[in-house]
Amino acid sequence: MKIVYMGTPEFAVPALERLNADGYEIPFVVTQPDAVRDRGKKIKYSPVKEKALELGLAVMQPVKLRKDEEFIDMLRKTAPDLIVVAAYGQILPREILDIPPLGCVNIHGSLLPRFRGAAPIQRAIMEGDEETGITIMYMADGIDTGDMLAKRATPIGRKTGQQLHDELAVMGAELLAETIPQLGSIEAERQNDEDSTYAPMISKQEGHVDFADGPEKIERKIRAFDPWPGTYAYLDDRMMKLWAAEVADKKTDAADGTVIGADGDGLDVASAGGVLRITEIQMPGKKRVAVREYLKGNSIEIGTVLR
Repeated sequence: MKIVYMGTPEFAVPALERLNADGYEIPFVVTQPDAVRDRGKKIKYSPVKEKALELGLAVMQPVKLRKDEEFIDMLRKTAPDLIVVAAYGQILPREILDIPPLGCVNIHGSLLPRFRGAAPIQRAIMEGDEETGITIMYMADGIDTGDMLAKRATPIGRKTGQQLHDELAVMGAELLAETIPQLGSIEAERQNDEDSTYAPMISKQEGHVDFADGPEKIERKIRAFDPWPGTYAYLDDRMMKLWAAEVADKKTDAADGTVIGADGDGLDVASAGGVLRITEIQMPGKKRVAVREYLKGNSIEIGTVLR
């Protein structure tokens, strides 16, 4: 079987590795154009490009897929049996969706129709869902609206965004490998649009903590935004990144953001009548450290207000 693979970030790497290991013919891999870093001094390849080159696979990087008629014509001439997509980063036009006889299949990091969109892993943690998972689906004209071929779930528990990302990336590769041999015999399931929710892209600004949100919501955001973009509050005029926290079994009438405790257990901060215990922080220019370690050489006064 001839498969063209489209993907860009780390999430898409395990599936490419699995397709290659399973012996499928991969004429080329499609990924986003190289990024420019440090004011144009360094070129950064996508993780998928790095892996494809390591595997000895050809790489294509169209800038605007929809308008690249030369690329689309080349894809037609390649005549893949199947196109597999995982977090590619561009919408596939109908011209491409219609090329492979087995269709275009997407690996999505949620249990559709919940959390269609760009950031399903983080949003599932933020919303307090008990589980999430992987959906293998046919691609359609809408955003993550296609018929579903297979699903696999996993509990979220206390996982961070990074931990859940890594788990789902491997799970997606495994489920894809199981699904491809069954294409044509699986009866795809249509999504119920009435049950759908959307997971918009994460912005850096969302990382700013509002202590009026309550400790449960903030704790989930801290986990969801680890490692990117990270959550933060301001200690005086310094940005303090918050990397780990827990909900303390306490109540308080102190104003939101007020430090009511600072010791070896962490920073206890008032939040909507409850208390968020921050246990790991990072100050500007420093490494992530446990609060107990930070307090050995620094002090945070009771009554200080984080904002």
